[in-house]
Amino acid sequence: MKSILLIEDNFNILENLIEYLEMEGYRIFSTNDGIKGIELARRFIPDLIICDDPKPGIDGHEVLRLLIGTAGTSEIPFIFCSTNSETSNRAVAIGLGADDYIIKPFELETVLHVAKTCIESGSKRQKCIL
Repeated sequence: MKSILLIEDNFNILENLIEYLEMEGYRIFSTNDGIKGIELARRFIPDLIICDDPKPGIDGHEVLRLLIGTAGTSEIPFIFCSTNSETSNRAVAIGLGADDYIIKPFELETVLHVAKTCIESGSKRQKCIL
């Protein structure tokens, strides 16, 4: 069973994603906190991470940087999920190593499609020595 880590501070969105993705057959790990998300990623090595941005305390960009900088989590596909629809923000996220960028509000089917694609193809990040 493939697993997905959800890092989302909006409780309603988090609950909807958990329920929907579990019904689609995924094992879900979740938190509303970036630091806890990093801990969960390092502990369970999910097949995909979907992270809200920005986060209070530690933002999604820092979550991604820290995970890319760790050997065990550096190749996990990473999707940002944000209300910020500015093209420049998407470009920054992709430039940091995110594999995709979903704009809220979104359809659950869209998240599922992007998640399946990322899990099947793996991370687009170029392998590099960190």
